Amino acid sequence: MSTAAWPPDRVIIAPANQAEREAVRTAQRALRLAETGEMDEATRTKLRGIQQLFKLPVSGVLDRRTCEALDKLRPPSLRE
Repeated sequence: MSTAAWPPDRVIIAPANQAEREAVRTAQRALRLAETGEMDEATRTKLRGIQQLFKLPVSGVLDRRTCEALDKLRPPSLRE
């Protein structure tokens, strides 16, 4: 199984496996949060901010469109 699942294949509300935890860590790195791999309140709050900024549905979950928005914000040094 690949651990680099970016962008994730499905919406991540709570990571169910290692690949999804890695996707959450990637998002947390882009959001400059602690890289726990868990969808904690800080992560959901920051994701809602990004979703609002990019005029996406504000859900606080990690989905493909939110990942694409994060890719626009992540400096090259944070990309895997």
